Amino acid sequence: MQSADDKTKRYRSFGSYLRETFGCRVQKIGLDAGFSCPNRDGTSGTGGCTYCDNAGFSHHTSADAPPPPLEKQLAHGMKHMARRFKAKKFIAYFQAFTGTHAHTEALRRTYQVIRDFPEIVGLFIATRPDCVGEQVLELIASYRRDYLTWLELGLQSANDTTLRRINRGHTVENFSRAVERAHERSLPVCAHVILGLPGERREEMLATADFLAGCGVESVKLHCLHVMEGTRLARQWRDGKLELLDQREYAGLVCDFLERLPPEVIIGRLAVDVRGKNLLGPRWCGRGKQDTVRMIELEFERRGSRQGSLLG
Repeated sequence: MQSADDKTKRYRSFGSYLRETFGCRVQKIGLDAGFSCPNRDGTSGTGGCTYCDNAGFSHHTSADAPPPPLEKQLAHGMKHMARRFKAKKFIAYFQAFTGTHAHTEALRRTYQVIRDFPEIVGLFIATRPDCVGEQVLELIASYRRDYLTWLELGLQSANDTTLRRINRGHTVENFSRAVERAHERSLPVCAHVILGLPGERREEMLATADFLAGCGVESVKLHCLHVMEGTRLARQWRDGKLELLDQREYAGLVCDFLERLPPEVIIGRLAVDVRGKNLLGPRWCGRGKQDTVRMIELEFERRGSRQGSLLG
C-alpha cells in the first residue's frame, strides 16, 4: 500500500516504505566490515570496476587505515542519526565493497554484531550477483525471523557489453540467477543501477529498466555515473573518451526509467552526494542531491506522469 507521501511524489520512496513498515522514522547506518571485492583480489578479476571509489560513498572507508570496529561504527552512527533525524530505529547496512566476500562462518560472526543493539530492526547487505552462494543466502535468510532483511545486488546495466566495458566481472545472467535464488528464500532484492555508463545509449539504459521490471526485483537504486580521481575512468575522462550527463539530462532519464518500473517497486535512491575532494565530474554530483531529486519531481509534474505510467 502506498502512503499519501508517495502519491505526492509520483514514485514509491524508500522512506515511505519504512514508515509503512515500522510506523516511525528509521535510518540506515552504513558500515564497512573490512571486506574486499572478488573483482579486485583475483577471485573473479583484478583492478575492480573502472569507476570504483568506495571511499566516495562510505564514511568509514579509507585507503589509509582499516575501518573502526563494527560496534563503534554502529554506536556512532545511531547517535548521529538520532540527533540529526530523531530516529529511534535503525538498519545495519553493510555497504562498503562486497558484503558477502568471506567464508560463511566469518560472515556469521560479522553480521551477528547487530544482535547486541536492540535499536536495530533491519539488516541490509550490499554485494555482487556472483558472490552469493547457497550457504551465504541461507545465512542471510536466517535473519528474516528477527529483522527486516534485504539483499542489495549491483547490476549497473543489463547489457553484457557495457559490463565488460566497465570491467564489472559478472554477467546479466549471474544477476538473474542470484535474484531467483534470493526469491526462493523470500529475500527481497534491491538492484543498483548507474545511468550514463561509457558507451551506453538512452535505449540501452531504458532496456535495463524493462529488464528489472521483468525480474521482479522489489527495489531499485539509481545514480549518475561520476568520475573520481585515481580511477581508470578518470584516465578515459581526461583523454576525452567519456561524455558525462548534465543534471537536467539525468533527471529526464530517471523519469524515463521510473515510468517503466511497476509502481510497487521501492525506489531506494535517485541521486547521490559524492563525498571528498576527488570528484572530477560532473560537478553537480557533489552539490546536494536534493536539488537533483527536486528536478526529477518537477519533470514528473511537467509530464503529468509517475512511476509505472508506461505499463498501462
